Amino acid sequence: EPTNTYGETKLSMEKMFKWVGRAHGLRYVSLRYFNACGAHVSGQIGEDHNPETHLIPLILQVPNGKREAISIFGTDYDTKDGTCVRDYIHVVDLAKGHISALDKLDKEKQGLFIYNLGTGTGYSVLDMVKAFENATGKDVPYKITPRRPGDIATCYADPKKAKEELGWQATKTLDDMCRDS
Repeated sequence: EPTNTYGETKLSMEKMFKWVGRAHGLRYVSLRYFNACGAHVSGQIGEDHNPETHLIPLILQVPNGKREAISIFGTDYDTKDGTCVRDYIHVVDLAKGHISALDKLDKEKQGLFIYNLGTGTGYSVLDMVKAFENATGKDVPYKITPRRPGDIATCYADPKKAKEELGWQATKTLDDMCRDS
C-alpha cells in the first residue's frame, strides 16, 4: 500500500511489466531501492540536481557554504529520535546490484523478477546529520519544520531475496557513503 505518489507510480510500473510480460513474453527485473548516495571514488560522477531535494546533498551544502541549515521535517515520528528512518545505499553497491540483476536475466530464459536493493539498515535524519558532521569535521545546523504529507516513520529494504537469488549484498558502510559523497 504505497503512502505517496512516488510509491504508487513504482507499483503501477511493476504491474504494467507483469501484464506486458505475460502478453508478450517480456523478461524483466525490477530493482527497488531507496536513497542512493555516495559517488565513485574517482569523483568523476555523483549527484547534482537543481533544485536539490535529497537529504545528503542538502546536508553537504551546509559545510560547502551554500546553505546555512537544513530542514528536518518532523521530530514526532515513532523512531528512536523522532525523525524519519530510511535505508541509504552507496551508488557503487547499486551498480553491482544492477549487474547481478542483468546476469540473472541473461541466465533465465523466462521470468519476472523483483528485488530490494538496500542495506537492510535504517538511519534516521539525525543519524545522517551526525555522520556527515563526523565526515566533514563541520557542524550541520538544522531547523525543525512540520512533517511533509505522505512521509512515513520508517522505510528500509529487506535485501534477503537479492542475496539468496543474485548473490548480491551491499558492502559499503555509512562512513563510506559519507566520505564518498
